[in-house]
Amino acid sequence: MHQLNQVVAAVQAAGDAIKSRFTITSRPQDRQDIVGLIQANDDISMRILRAQLSPVFPAARWDEDESGSGALPGGEWWVVDPVEGAINHIHGLGEWSVTATLVRDNAPVLTAVYLPMTGDLYTASAGGGAHLNGRRLQASQKTELRAAMVGTGQATPDEGAATYQRIGSAVSAMLQAALVVRVSVPATLQLIHVASGSQDVFWQHSQVRSGLMAGALLVAEAGGSITDLHGAPWHTGSSAFLASAPGLTAAAVAVLGEAQ
Repeated sequence: MHQLNQVVAAVQAAGDAIKSRFTITSRPQDRQDIVGLIQANDDISMRILRAQLSPVFPAARWDEDESGSGALPGGEWWVVDPVEGAINHIHGLGEWSVTATLVRDNAPVLTAVYLPMTGDLYTASAGGGAHLNGRRLQASQKTELRAAMVGTGQATPDEGAATYQRIGSAVSAMLQAALVVRVSVPATLQLIHVASGSQDVFWQHSQVRSGLMAGALLVAEAGGSITDLHGAPWHTGSSAFLASAPGLTAAAVAVLGEAQ
């Protein structure tokens, strides 16, 4: 519990520093401006996260590639997103967070997700449950896909035509199969809703570790299902990601499989 409290303190300190740079009137002018604004915020947040998290697990290495995918070498790693949803922050939108996840042998074991604009704090530890502001979370108990709120989104910009085709086909299929389909970024801000039960399904056709590790642990500890798009257990080497209410996994896999 002490270690989780230290992780919480770190994401809150970093989040509050970035919140002080937030303005609803922010309007970047071009791609270069976007990259510069995001990098400036990332640098500030990362300095705080490194300073506060490095002593918590001194042997843990840092995943330096914020857009990285695939398996990490064995051992402990910090997988963080210094401003998850950075594109929203720099456009004056409030849907962003700071996340920090301790990963051990490619499995997330401890995470904290802080939403500075609302003050909400999501935490989870392996075997210890998932919580929002200290309240235990429970994934949705729905069993009917036609009654389900589902969602997806890009993992990163410039993913390529093949991935965009898969996203489009899956969204079209889900529009016919589910109740409502959300397409938004970042992934974590949909996954926290899957963990809390207010959203029923989230899928992504590619994966970025920093966008999925925190949410995967939160959903799993809230009793949700984490698989790939074929229904097999998800791991860091999987090509795609599905988080869902347990009673909807098979139906979601069937729809998304046909859309490939």
